[in-house]
Order: sequence, then structure tokens, then C-alpha cells
Amino acid sequence: MRGNSITEAEWQLRQELADCYRLFADLGWGEAIFNHITLRVPGPERHYLINPYGLMYEEVTPENLVKIGLDGNPVGPSEHPVNPAGFIIHSAIHSARDDAHCIMHVHTTAGIAVACKKAGLSHDNFYGAMFHRRVAYHDFEGISVHPEEQPRLVASLGDKDVLILRNHGLLVLGEDIPRAFRWLWSLQRACEVQCQAAAMGGADIPVPDEIQAASTRDAHAFADGTTPRLMFDAMVRRMRARRGNA
Repeated sequence: MRGNSITEAEWQLRQELADCYRLFADLGWGEAIFNHITLRVPGPERHYLINPYGLMYEEVTPENLVKIGLDGNPVGPSEHPVNPAGFIIHSAIHSARDDAHCIMHVHTTAGIAVACKKAGLSHDNFYGAMFHRRVAYHDFEGISVHPEEQPRLVASLGDKDVLILRNHGLLVLGEDIPRAFRWLWSLQRACEVQCQAAAMGGADIPVPDEIQAASTRDAHAFADGTTPRLMFDAMVRRMRARRGNA
């Protein structure tokens, strides 16, 4: 139930973010009670919505999402705690990038596997070719709980929207949930295909740079249109149908 202090615009974002958490759970992208999808709410204060610490992704609702500041602490009363240490990565990027309205960070098996490879993401498959010169990398410094890592993380990201945290996982940012989700889904598919191809005998067929560039250009043209919204809404509908419209 929407509280009196929550604006209509924020409530709509809460509903969409809760759907996104449950969609992640449906896709198997959850990591017990860890990791985050954060979303900026309207207003000059730079407040963000985050999952309550201790709940599984499928337990997240519009009502129990916690509004926090850039310090990771709740804004106003909340029945649920927040994991401030887990917000180290998100707060660094939210602070540095005005366009980072939504940040998604996952520890999928395929994502971590690719992050462990020295060569990183392969661009020699349909999905990987969409990320030609679009991926940044950040070297592993251990569990991301130390604020002194934040400037180095931001420097590693630069102006990219996709960051592979070496030996750690995947991160994507976007101006809204559908756009960030569309790129994370494609990145995850690229990692899955790369892992499967590596498990097969024989050499991979390389994709020339010019074809990678064309694939990336065409993929981003679609991403700037209605495709991300259509895709996200369709996947949410499927998720709700599987869960009995819960």
C-alpha cells in the first residue's frame, strides 16, 4: 500500500523496481540476500531505492523497498535494514555519473566465469558482438567494502555503461530500468554463449572488427527506441504468469 509520503512518480518506480527484482529471481540471477539493483527517485536530493537487506529477490515489494542517500543510509523510517557495504560500488557510480539512474550488479555463474578470464568478454558471438568497445574492466581488489576503492572503480568505468568486475561479476547502468535490463540481459547471454563455446572442441570463428562495430551500432539503435520497454514489460508479464500474477 502506498504511503502518504510517497509521490505518484516514486510509487510507479517502486512498482517497476519490485517487478525487476522478481524478474531477476525468475531468471536465476539472484544471489541469496546479496547484490543490488538501485534506482534513483525524482528530486534534487539524489535518493535511491534499494532492496531490503535480508530478503530474497522474490520477497521484494514496492512497499518494502528502502529509500537511501548516497551514504547508503535510509532516508526516513524503514522497517528493514540496508547493507551499506554492498552499496559501495553503487554509490561510487551514482555519485560520479548523472546518467546512472539505474545500476544492476549480478554474480551470475557465466558472468563471473567470463570475469575470471584474462581476455574478458569475447565479441565472437551474436551477443558479444553488440559490445564492441563498450565494455570497461575493473581489477579485483577483494570484497568491495572499502570506500578507498571507489575512485579507482569510477576511473575504470570511465564513460562506459558496462563494467566487468574482474574475478567478481557484471555491472550495467542505464537511464532507466528497461534500458539497463536490456543490456544486462544481452551481456549475460553473451557470457553464457562464450562459456558454452569454450566447452566445445575446435576453434571459434572470429567476428571481424567492422562487423562487431556494425552489430554494436545496430543494437544501440534499437536500444534507443521502444525495444527495451517492450522487452522488459513482456518478460515481466511472463514472470507474473509463472508466479500466478503475484
